[in-house]
Formats: sequence, structure tokens, C-alpha cells
Amino acid sequence: MSDNISYTSKIVTRFAPSPTGLLHLGNYRTAVFAYLFARKNDGEFILRIEDTDRERSKKEFEDNILESLEWLGLKYDKFFRQSENIERHTFYLNKLISEGKAYISKEEAKDGSGVIKEIVRFKNPNKVVVFNDLIRGSIATDTTDLEDFVIAKSITEPLFHLAVVVDDFEEGITHILRGEDHIPNTPRQMLIQEALGFPHPNYAHLPLVLSPDRTKLSKRKGALPVTSYKDKGYLPSAILNFIALIGFNPGGEKEIFTLDELVNVFDMLKIQKGSAILNEEKLNWTNKEHIKLESKEEQFAIIKKYFNDYDDELLKKLQITIIERITHYGELSEVVNEFSYFKERETPVLEKLLWKETTKENIIKHLNYILSMMDTLNFSNVEKIKEVVYAYANENGKGEVLSPLRVSLSTRDKSPDPFMLLYVLGKEESIIRIKNAINILSS
Repeated sequence: MSDNISYTSKIVTRFAPSPTGLLHLGNYRTAVFAYLFARKNDGEFILRIEDTDRERSKKEFEDNILESLEWLGLKYDKFFRQSENIERHTFYLNKLISEGKAYISKEEAKDGSGVIKEIVRFKNPNKVVVFNDLIRGSIATDTTDLEDFVIAKSITEPLFHLAVVVDDFEEGITHILRGEDHIPNTPRQMLIQEALGFPHPNYAHLPLVLSPDRTKLSKRKGALPVTSYKDKGYLPSAILNFIALIGFNPGGEKEIFTLDELVNVFDMLKIQKGSAILNEEKLNWTNKEHIKLESKEEQFAIIKKYFNDYDDELLKKLQITIIERITHYGELSEVVNEFSYFKERETPVLEKLLWKETTKENIIKHLNYILSMMDTLNFSNVEKIKEVVYAYANENGKGEVLSPLRVSLSTRDKSPDPFMLLYVLGKEESIIRIKNAINILSS
């Protein structure tokens, strides 16, 4: 079963955020799904900034939305600001009033000031509204309980329900993908559509994205804006891949997708009906896989920014080890500190050079034997180094040989394996460090 239906008109979707705060990954999942659905069906994807809340809307938040979409690679075909359509909102508001489908109501302000305001209420026909949700199936609502609901604070200040209905009609929106928390809004908006003679768009209400503690993902619960992931060194391709698979399973074993691949596999009917959990461990795994897909040149360019005082030749030898250690590029600052011994020779601590019950004399013997091998080792190939050194360690006790060797070269008991250390440091530096360790053991 697939959602690849042949629609009679071009599909037009929209992402309609309010610039009243920084949006998190759950918000942008709506944009991703709307984008994928439009592109899958050769349709249009529209960005509409819903900024009619004049007090809370801020340009900095709008700028952040634009930056986030650009970073994710979600290119929109048209751009609108809701505040620039007030004239049309007012036109249709007057139309509803003149036709007796809405009316001006003089009511006392709710702030307790005693001020009488003229608000506009929609005249509710009190009927059952039914629509077919593309994810959830048929949803029916008896609108009687909604009473005559407010659609404008004044004749020039239309509120959400009216503004959205007018904008969706004027912009030719055919499919509205939004969070399930908007399900109660849909009957109201459908009543307004009918009153204005507008066609009903198709609706798909997405399940919520939850925090690991299964509460609704929100800024107050510590949900990060998309640009924070950018600042932390995540790849946009990985964030996009991760978002697209929150609550959507294309089937099969494949989990790593490019944007074009996501467009190809997207199917509305494969969106799950239940809420999805934001799993940061999965995000880090996804990002690591996308780092692996980058070319060595792309990886090196970013690594170099953090290891800027390292010789290129040394850094290229370290590159594989560095990439193995990170899940996102922001972790490189920690690796720089961890790998300080590559840049500056350090003195190993005697206690770390010792291995269990092994005597100093035995450790010195093993280190001297490694020194005697130096002329036979191929320092241009880490696997060749491992082949020779590991063979000796296997015969004489792996821990007894390799642990003191590791500490001799790095001064750490946790570091890349000694074969990689030998390869990166090279013959001359490795000899100096091993001899230094032998001196400490002999003193």
C-alpha cells in the first residue's frame, strides 16, 4: 500500500512556523515531511512565517528559521509572511460579517480592566465535521461544544484560525502536514472554509516527538534549536536523516539516507500513528555514519581547524584514529587535548609503565627487544607494524608487552593502540620515547 496517489492538481505543502522562539527538531520534522511529500509528488513546498502575534514575534527567530532550513538543505519554492496578508484577512473577515456568518461582539476584556472591546466571533452552525486524516483515517467532531468562537480581536486583527484559512487558500495549499496537537483546530478551520466557499485541503496530523522521559519535546524541557546542532559540529545531512526517521520507517535494513534517497522512499502511509522518542544516542550514531561518508579531504579540512598547529603529514596519519573517536566534529576540541602527547613529548609515570606482577627487568627486556626491531619495521604501513609487533607480544604476553609499550609512547594507559602510535610518531621519535621509558624503569 502506498500514498502514490495520482492527484488532480499540483500538490502544494507548507511549513508555517511562528517566529516566537527557537524551533527544535520536533518542529522541523514537520518541515521535513512536508518537503519530502511535495518533492516526491513533483509539487511545491512553501515557507510561511506566521508572525501575526506582534508582541511575541521577533526578527531574530525568523532569521533562525531561515538559517536552519538553509543549513538542512530544505529549499522552499515560495516565501510568505502572514503579517503581509492582513489586507486579505480583513477582506474575508468583512465578507463573513456582511453575510451573517460572523458578528462583532462587544465584550469586557479578560484582563479585568473593565474595558469593552469589539471582538469578532464566528457564527457556529453546530454541525458534525468529518475529515479523512491521511495518517489517522476518519475523524469526526461535533462542533456544538465549540460555541461561537473568536476569529479576530478586532476588525483589523484577525486571529490564527481565520488567518490560516485565508493564507492556505490564497497560497494554494493542497496538503497540510502538522502536529497532532492541531487536530482540535481542524474542525474550526473547516467551518470557516465552508463559510467562505473555500475547498478543504487534505490533512495529515503527525504524531508528537517526545523527550526520552516520554514527555512532549519542548524548549522548556531542554530541546535544542537546530542551529545548536550546527554549532556543535553535527552534519546537516545527518540531522536531516535523523529527523526524517523519527516516527517514519521506510522498510528494509537501510538507515542512512541522502536527501534524494529520502524523497524517493517517502510514503505517508508509513508514518507511524504513535508518538516517537528523540533518541540522542541514535542521532550520534547517524552522524558518525555520515562523517564516514565524507571524503578524506572533507574530513581533513574540518580536523585541521582544530589541530591547526599540527604538521599536515602527522595529522594525515592521525586522521583515521581521530575519526574513530568522534560522533560529531564538536568533539574534536576534546580530542586535541587528549592527543597532546603527539605534539609535545611527555615523561611517562613509572607506575603506569608497570604491568601487574611483571618485573621491571622483564618490561625493560621487552622494550629493548622492540627497539631492536625498529630497523625491520615498515613505518609507512600500520598493519605491517602490527603484524611484527603483535607476533612478539602474542608469544611473550600481550599485556606484558603492549601495555608498557603504549605508555612509553603516549604516557597514557588509554590511547590508540601501540601499533598506531608507532606509525604516527615514526621511527626516530618512537625510539627516543621508548629509551626514555627504559631509563625511568632502570632508575
